[in-house]
Amino acid sequence: MTRKTFYTASAVVALLVALGCAEKALDSAAVAQGKQAPMFEVDPFWPKPLPNHWILGSTIGIGVDSRDHIYIIHRRDTFNERTEIGAATDPVKADCCTPAPNVLEFDPEGNLVNHWGGPGEGYTWPASNHGITIDHKDNVWIGGNGRSDSHILKFSRDGEFLAEYGVPGSDTDSNSQTNFGSVAEISFDPDANEAYVADGYRNKRVAVLDADTGEMKRYWGAYGNKPDDTNLGPFVPGQEPAQQFRNPVHCAQPSNDGLIYVCDRVNNRLQVFKPDGTFVEEMFVKPNSLGDGSVWDISFSPDPEQTFMYLADGTNRKIFIIERKTLEILTNFGDGGRNPGQFFAVHGLVTDSKGNIYTTETYEGKRVQKFTYKGMGPVTVMDQGTPWPADRK
Repeated sequence: MTRKTFYTASAVVALLVALGCAEKALDSAAVAQGKQAPMFEVDPFWPKPLPNHWILGSTIGIGVDSRDHIYIIHRRDTFNERTEIGAATDPVKADCCTPAPNVLEFDPEGNLVNHWGGPGEGYTWPASNHGITIDHKDNVWIGGNGRSDSHILKFSRDGEFLAEYGVPGSDTDSNSQTNFGSVAEISFDPDANEAYVADGYRNKRVAVLDADTGEMKRYWGAYGNKPDDTNLGPFVPGQEPAQQFRNPVHCAQPSNDGLIYVCDRVNNRLQVFKPDGTFVEEMFVKPNSLGDGSVWDISFSPDPEQTFMYLADGTNRKIFIIERKTLEILTNFGDGGRNPGQFFAVHGLVTDSKGNIYTTETYEGKRVQKFTYKGMGPVTVMDQGTPWPADRK
């Protein structure tokens, strides 16, 4: 078992944590090592404006397909009727605005090229739709984190219903072979044709499915333990690490070299496993974070080795850039705010084939952003702040 906390990466830094100086020390260490990291700039003009007076609600999930098309899913019931959707009221109060359809698809240039989603024939749309992911066959998988959302939906990329796995309205049961407990996100291992389910907001496990049939193949909890649905209570900094996941289990992402990275959000940790559930190691990010926690979602750089990992921290409003094999945090970008390049509860992220990062923001963030990959550069500070275009600074 290996445990890594990169804000306490050595005995010296651990001492500095107690003195309240750890982050400053880590800044100096990263610069002294002469590390290189991917560099990004926000693209304030992506995507292009939506048609029809459409606006986004809390924007939860994000996925990318084989054409580098970006899919987002948002919640159409998260608006202030008085101030945001005057054109959707009865009677109509204003010319603008109306909720956009649940699922929006953008091409690489930011054009809206398709839209669909919501209740339909033959399936139960989630009470609170959450993650959206595109598999290796360009099928679209959607989970939900409502109390009644114990199922997963699968569609073609054009929105044709294909399958529903699990029975809506089922009880919480982290050892169920058939149902789920408010799924956060689904990811895929193309070679094994398997779907990894972050399960989730009620259950406390990673579940692995056959990607064609939805059949449950295996599952596990924190450290590879058998999942236990006992309420662990709120996270308390400084306690021994919990032997079970806290809710939500927010991502479960396979890498090309056969590791599974699991976001244990409220516990502020990322755990790494083998595909059979054997625990490998873990890292802690901003380990004193309270509330919603720090480890929200991850994505990998597009090179075959997936050299870098990007981690979304919605509480501290940053994207961390991590050396994947060592789990060393190199730097971060972003800050709290409403301007381009800033975040309000950054919730999900994906990387396209060119290395660009796309993010969604939940709660009152209500948007999607693009961060353009600008090549490798030297690490000069830990906290980069807002990655504004260099020619506009």
